[in-house]
Amino acid sequence: MSTTETAHILIVEDEERLARLVADYLRAAGHRVQHLAEGTGVAAWVRRERPDLILLDLMLPGKDGLDICREIRTESQVPIIMTTARVEEIDRLLGLELGADDYVCKPYSPRELVARVKAVLRRTLAPEPPAADPGPLHLHRDELRVRAGDDEIELTAVEFALLETLHGAPGRIFSRDRLMDRIYRDHRVVSDRTIDSHVKKLRRKLAELVPDQELIHSVYGVGYRYETPADSD
Repeated sequence: MSTTETAHILIVEDEERLARLVADYLRAAGHRVQHLAEGTGVAAWVRRERPDLILLDLMLPGKDGLDICREIRTESQVPIIMTTARVEEIDRLLGLELGADDYVCKPYSPRELVARVKAVLRRTLAPEPPAADPGPLHLHRDELRVRAGDDEIELTAVEFALLETLHGAPGRIFSRDRLMDRIYRDHRVVSDRTIDSHVKKLRRKLAELVPDQELIHSVYGVGYRYETPADSD
């Protein structure tokens, strides 16, 4: 993986002049830059080339940025900064529906965009501080079992995938859509209530294992996060 000083960045932007300008600024900042002008084939390119960050325009020929972001997120957590001139879409981007790491509204300053890129890369590529305490749980994927001390419980495959996602990023908020993408790799259509039902059952089982701790917390209007009592102090 590249460092924050020499990241491999993909620009997906159909405005050629803007793409060239942004690429020049990013190269001046020390990054390696490549450019795609349409949405078709972006996910396959990302799978093949494995960039460190993607600047993804919302309105693209072939396939729009929303669909591309959803497609990439089914198999990669590469940082994505969305760019858009459609102000009405900002609420959707901020609502964590897509899993984008940041957004920039057009027209923007190339210097501001480079600063946003630097900030996102610092969070995702630089050596990270010690992870938040994952709490008392020890997950055993092969057996779909969760242990706490001398006690353990068995989960369904969906419940385990749900817990593994939340447990792996303590304090991070996951929207219901993001959880669906993580749990249902076959892209089946399920409702928000399905995720809520799985969370309810998972909480019930965890309460049997660690009755004195609430580990999965609801974030009103957004989704869920895993948090130990120590993290919330």
